Order: sequence, then C-alpha cells, then structure tokens
Amino acid sequence: MDVSIGTILINLLLSAIKLLAGIIGHSAAMISDAVNSLSDVASTVVVLFGVKAANPKADKEHPYGHERFECVAAILLAGMLGLTGGGIGLSSLRTILAGQYAALTIPSLLPLGAAVISIGVKIGMYQYTKMVAQKINSTALLASALDHRSDVLSSVGSLLGIAGARMGFAVVDPIAGAVISLLIVKSAYQVFTDAVGKMTDRACDDKTVEEMRALILSHQNVLSIDVLRTRLFGDKIYVDVEIGVDGSISLSDSHDIAHSVHDALESHFPNIKHCMIHVNPEETSENKAAEIHPY
Repeated sequence: MDVSIGTILINLLLSAIKLLAGIIGHSAAMISDAVNSLSDVASTVVVLFGVKAANPKADKEHPYGHERFECVAAILLAGMLGLTGGGIGLSSLRTILAGQYAALTIPSLLPLGAAVISIGVKIGMYQYTKMVAQKINSTALLASALDHRSDVLSSVGSLLGIAGARMGFAVVDPIAGAVISLLIVKSAYQVFTDAVGKMTDRACDDKTVEEMRALILSHQNVLSIDVLRTRLFGDKIYVDVEIGVDGSISLSDSHDIAHSVHDALESHFPNIKHCMIHVNPEETSENKAAEIHPY
C-alpha cells in the first residue's frame, strides 16, 4: 500500500514538472509524456482498489476468496493505459500528417532536462515496484511496475525527440510522441492478456508444472501420476492431482501418503491456495507375483 501511495505522489510531481516543461519549452513529446504520467496516477488508484479488494478472506458469497478482484483492477488499468496511448498517438499523428514542420516551434533545453530527470526517477520506481510485486506476488503491482518501465521508454523517446528537434528536425518531436503512444498501448496489451489469462483459469507455465511433477514423484510411495491439473485463480494456484500408490496398503496409509504429498506441494509452492490429492490403487510387481503364486 505504501508503494502505491508513494507512486501517486511521485507521479503527480513528475507530471507537473513535465507538463510545465513541455508547455514552456514547446515540446509535444514532453506534454505527451506528462499526460502519460498523469494516467499513472489514475492507474495507481485502480491498483490500490484491486489490492484492497483482494485481501479479505473467503466468505459465504465468495467461498474461493477474492483474488480475482486484482485481475479486475489490472484489466481496468489496461483499459486506461490503452485509451491514454491511443489519445497521445492520434494527437501526434495529426501533427505529423499536417506536414507543416517549419511552423513547429523548436523545443528549449527545459523539456530536455525534464526528460533526463524522468528517466532516472522512473528506473528507480520500476525496480522497486517490481521487487515488491514479486515479494508479495501481486498482479496489480506487477502491472504498475510494467507501467513504470514503459514510462522509462516513454521518457527516452521524449529525450530523443526533443534532441532531434533541437538539431533541426522538428518532425522528430511529434514522431517521438507517436512512438510513446505505441509503447503505452503495448504495455496495456501485456497487462490485459495476463489478467484475462488468470481470470479464465489458465494453467501454470510448463516449468512450474514440471517442478510439481518432479516433487510428487520424488515421494518414495508414489508410483505414478495419473492426473496433474493446475489453474491460476488471481495470484493463487489451484492443483488437482491423482497419484498411483500400492493398491495393497491400507486406507489409512494411502491417506498419509496423500497428506504428505499435499504438504510437500504447499510448502514448496507458497502460492498454492488449494491442493486436492486423489489416490488410485496400482498393482506392484509384488502384488502380481502373489496373485500368480498364492502359496
């Protein structure tokens, strides 16, 4: 929560600096960058809502918990980013298509300095927010971190556009604004697809599934894995497993094996919220030999 509040305050300050620098210094790219930072403020408010809404424990109306509210927040964030990027892109495109580059005012050094400041601040914000997002495994915070990363590229684009315009190529500034819009839209797409995947019970990645498979088979009493299904529920994982064990052992022993596998999975993968282990009886070579030679 502290990360999001800090992000709001820093982005408000950055937005004010860049907007003033863009207006006073006559830079369309810097004004676009400022609008992008303002959208971050609104985005972070959405993140705050998502994290808060996902925190409550399961209740009667939501027996599986509230984690998907973070996905809803991430989808709203993607929509806001997409609209912002599209608006910036249209404005820059109109300037480019107008073709009256000689009439464009050359940006001053002020927006150039603002771009350098923005790059440094945003790199720090991206690294810190990403670290916190990975630590608490928050989809919404990770989306915010990706937004900071796009802002770094956005400010680099502004820097190049302003520098190019100051070198006599006035059209470079609005072109930079258009490139910035594409980067914003790309980030929106990434956030949207990730959130939708989690909303629609997407399976874990292959690496995670194989790690689970290896861990289950490492148990000395597990003879096989008949079924291993995973699904993402917000930032949590649901796992359904059917294991094969010696069919001649008691029900109590089978239960102990299943419980041991269950505990091992939840201990190794802390994001697992629910793990169901089903036991299937399997004939061993000893069982088959006993059937053939009963004496």
